[in-house]
Amino acid sequence: MSFDKAALDKTAIENFQEYLRIPSVHPNVNYDPCVAFIFKLAKSLDLPVKMYEPVPKKPIVIITWKGLEPELPSIFLNGHMDVVPVYAEKWTYPPFDAHIDEKGDIYGRGSQDMKNVSIQYVESIRRLKLNGIRLKRTIHISFAPEEEIGGKDGIESFVKTEDFKKLNVGFCIDESVASPLESIFLFYDERCQYHVWIHCTGKSAHGSMANENTSGEKLYKIIGNFMKFREIENNKLKTLNLKPGEVSTVNLTMLKGGVQINVIPEELSVGFDVRLAPDVDHEEFRKMIKQWCEEAGDGVYFEIIGNKRVEGTKLDDTNPFWLAFKKACDDNKIKLEPIVCPGATDARFLRELGIPAFGFTPINNSPILLHENDERLNKDIFLKGIEILMKVIVAVSNV
Repeated sequence: MSFDKAALDKTAIENFQEYLRIPSVHPNVNYDPCVAFIFKLAKSLDLPVKMYEPVPKKPIVIITWKGLEPELPSIFLNGHMDVVPVYAEKWTYPPFDAHIDEKGDIYGRGSQDMKNVSIQYVESIRRLKLNGIRLKRTIHISFAPEEEIGGKDGIESFVKTEDFKKLNVGFCIDESVASPLESIFLFYDERCQYHVWIHCTGKSAHGSMANENTSGEKLYKIIGNFMKFREIENNKLKTLNLKPGEVSTVNLTMLKGGVQINVIPEELSVGFDVRLAPDVDHEEFRKMIKQWCEEAGDGVYFEIIGNKRVEGTKLDDTNPFWLAFKKACDDNKIKLEPIVCPGATDARFLRELGIPAFGFTPINNSPILLHENDERLNKDIFLKGIEILMKVIVAVSNV
């Protein structure tokens, strides 16, 4: 069976633009327009769709294509509906207009992160169906909320439900990142996100006093230790030829405290965004922070809001989905670049359950623009990604 490729390309781009025009932007996202759009997509595919709400007003919407052997563990194609805030005045074109310029670049928040991949999933399935192809395993296309703020009320909550268990998921594909190279990045693991707050207390006094043991002195020592650790990790990138996901990063992102400039405050706090590399012992890292606090002086304490270490997905003969995935790419001359994700994605919540998961955004030869002003994706690269996903989906679904 053949199909009109030009007409399908037009449909894919129009659906991509329509999705980008929905301002599902933080904070306080209204997901209703996204849900209505996804239900319309499902109808166009002639496939069943269902909405789940493990957390009120935080819907998970799933389109399902039943396989020939539905008793086999299913394939979960996951994407998130939410996008990060914008500085509209910094954009060449309005961030929710989905404008296509003369070069074919589609501008829009979410064009790389990650409304693009969700539409590529949909359009891949559309073409496979039109070609009369049937797959062994059931496919679930998932549209999730809240990924950009940690996924707590999204996939993290959903995977704990009976509804998720009934999906019988055996393998997941989630997002990676655009690649400026010919090769395409494949995330098989990710660093752990740690938000570290250090609170330094001391006696309040007049700003003219030469008091010792102040909150400011303690804060200075804490920041110094974190910055030394940061420098060591950054030097590894330069001297050991490592990739960003293979070293830990530390960034000072918040400072709190003080009531007036001439008053020595009783407490000053500093917040660090820390991403721990896969080989870091979390307990040893915690002990190191505790030691820094003790060295800074009395009244210094810390709190860590972080993810626990989750084992990455195997890239070896023990993982039949990897073998099928890699063979499909090799056979079609698609070069993969397996790397550790330097950030965090929803895939970690499935890996935590022992479900193998890859991050794979089929975009190459493109600048990395997620979360940036003028986020955009070329329409030809977008369409090429659909063809790539078709091959990968067939391969993993027939394992």
